[in-house]
Amino acid sequence: MSELATIIAQTTGYKNSRQAAANYIMKHTELMDDFMQICFENTNPDHYKACWVMELIALEKLDSFQNYLPLICSKSKTLSNESAIRPLSKVIFLLIEAHYKTPKNEIHFTETQRQELIEINFDWLITDTKVASKVYAMRSLLLLGKEYHWIHPELQTILAKDFSTHTAAYKSVSKHILKKINHQK
Repeated sequence: MSELATIIAQTTGYKNSRQAAANYIMKHTELMDDFMQICFENTNPDHYKACWVMELIALEKLDSFQNYLPLICSKSKTLSNESAIRPLSKVIFLLIEAHYKTPKNEIHFTETQRQELIEINFDWLITDTKVASKVYAMRSLLLLGKEYHWIHPELQTILAKDFSTHTAAYKSVSKHILKKINHQK
């Protein structure tokens, strides 16, 4: 087992453990290719731990993912582990936010990648994923909908239809998203 694989395998859910792994990868940028492969390797029993670490790296060095956008966009839909999807949905939201909001545009998605992200986020929103993933999907779709105007009406329909069957957290965020969509009209 490589040193990187060992570090990921030994990572626990505790913030200090995840942060130590993130710090190690940020210090050893030459490991980024292998690290990203682990994140999307469904057969690796620790891939979800790598996704936990990816989230912390994204919070500190989001631009380090620019070269991995093709991988993120094409492979995110292949993940099925909830513990991987939740941090990945947050990373994708942060990347989309940077794409649209960063003046120097340090993150740039191609048209094809944005289409893949739309599909991924709608899938997370309408399938049986955890609330946190759905919340990040809503927020991502809100941003994407500023460019792709058909998204907001679809998002409104889904949120209104699913509203009564979800948790208080889901309801709170969906209300907020619906207000923003209505305000933009």
